[in-house]
Amino acid sequence: MTGRTPRLSRLRRVVPEGRGGRPADARAARPEQTRGGKPRRRGAQPKVVALGGGMGLSASLAALRRITGDLTAVVTVADDGGSSGRLRDELGVLPPGDLRKALAALCGDDDWGQTWARVIQHRFQSQGDLHEHAVGNLLIVALWEQLGDHVQALDLVGKLLGAHGRVLPMSAVPLELQALVRGHDPARPGAVDTVRGQATVALTPGEVQSVHLVPSDPPAVPEAVDAVLDADWVVLGPGSWFSSVIPHLLVPDLLDALAGTKARRVLSLNLAPQPGETEGFSPQRHLEVLGRHAPKLALDVVLADEAAVPDRDSLTDAAKRFGAAVELAPVARTDGTPRHDPELLAAAYDRIFRMHGRIGPWR
Repeated sequence: MTGRTPRLSRLRRVVPEGRGGRPADARAARPEQTRGGKPRRRGAQPKVVALGGGMGLSASLAALRRITGDLTAVVTVADDGGSSGRLRDELGVLPPGDLRKALAALCGDDDWGQTWARVIQHRFQSQGDLHEHAVGNLLIVALWEQLGDHVQALDLVGKLLGAHGRVLPMSAVPLELQALVRGHDPARPGAVDTVRGQATVALTPGEVQSVHLVPSDPPAVPEAVDAVLDADWVVLGPGSWFSSVIPHLLVPDLLDALAGTKARRVLSLNLAPQPGETEGFSPQRHLEVLGRHAPKLALDVVLADEAAVPDRDSLTDAAKRFGAAVELAPVARTDGTPRHDPELLAAAYDRIFRMHGRIGPWR
């Protein structure tokens, strides 16, 4: 924990009816025990699992580490660009880039934490093979080769950094993201093509219709499944919708865990559409494509920045299909860029956990 108290922010709540006609937040309170049946000690912090990748997950982790010390990041492993892509191609390893970014986001605000965050994010600039490789990527891959265990190696890096949480890959095998894209080739605007690779999908000029993973049924990391099942809260998003958020729902064991967990689930929406991948998407359309990829997914809360929602009724209707309430809060930085403010986002998460968790057993 950083010891910093998040600034309290105004949350506007819209509560639709959930399944069966009852309010979406009217579930029975969770038993005060863990999944293993042991009583949960009062005063303990909420167990939170955050799913995603890239800068979106980093923003969520930077906020969540301010309000809980029991935090696990489950990170997508489909990146095939830049330093990660080169290491993946040359050594056959998981792409380490998004894992590195998550570890950096979990570093503390003290000198130790900020120094190590800068070190693992540092990229070499040269005329040779090291050009643009990130130090953290090389460190992670070296420990994978030394220890032969993805989870043990990431835990060791987290210990070195003093990370305020744990980082896990969603799968132990490198994944390829493929998308059906209409108009990927500007010369054929009506044609639907298969686009391969996360880096290519993220920058496509066309309209993404759907995404899938290769292999189609990748094994989930058992520790990631266990973390979701044992959580109090699971946070999905923000981030690149088709290449960082939805892929978690395409791992069968992870989706089953999301469906079977007793945790409450919050979806955090982006502040603005992403050029290429979600160009022109409204907040409600983000929910619609999520539902098409995981029609059985249920949510408890959809969090959005109040200034980024021009049509609140439409977003409420879209959230209702997931059984979710909509929470609107100012979570963006004040400099005009579409980036989350860590303290404002922390305050929004903290308020949601208290409101919808019914002052959980950790309080």
